[in-house]
Amino acid sequence: MLDSIETKKRTYKRLGYSAMETVELIDAMNKLLANYSVHYQKLRNFHWNVKGADFFDVHEKFEEQYNYAKVAIDDIAERIRVFGQTPLSTMREYLDVSEIKECGSDLSSMDMVAEILKDYETLLDHMSNLLEKAADNGDSGTEDMVKGFVKQTEKNHWMLTAFSSKN
Repeated sequence: MLDSIETKKRTYKRLGYSAMETVELIDAMNKLLANYSVHYQKLRNFHWNVKGADFFDVHEKFEEQYNYAKVAIDDIAERIRVFGQTPLSTMREYLDVSEIKECGSDLSSMDMVAEILKDYETLLDHMSNLLEKAADNGDSGTEDMVKGFVKQTEKNHWMLTAFSSKN
């Protein structure tokens, strides 16, 4: 029975992957980078402009989350550089590539939370895609990095969902 199951051999890839080997991987990283960057700016927008009875809770949570996003963005961009490639780095590039879109600052605090929850779902989709590409390329470094993002994003999603639920 084991003979009939194909096992995919994974090989160690040295630093300096060729562009041909990693086109899909770099594309997936740049898409995650673009989405994270728009998400980051949205969190800052909401942090600065939230108002209402739950101001202190939401204001603080958005700051915590944009600080996490800032580190994730840097990690992704530096990971792209490990492969000898240049990450997307302008707002125009981010906005052109990102599925996450900007929005105004005139939302209620709960609408802001709902926006961030949608962002997390989009980010998780891109993380899942990147994990698949990393596994296909035998790239355990990227897999490890993204698994940490998944864990934190799922936790953030859970916490904001609990905060915004109407018991």
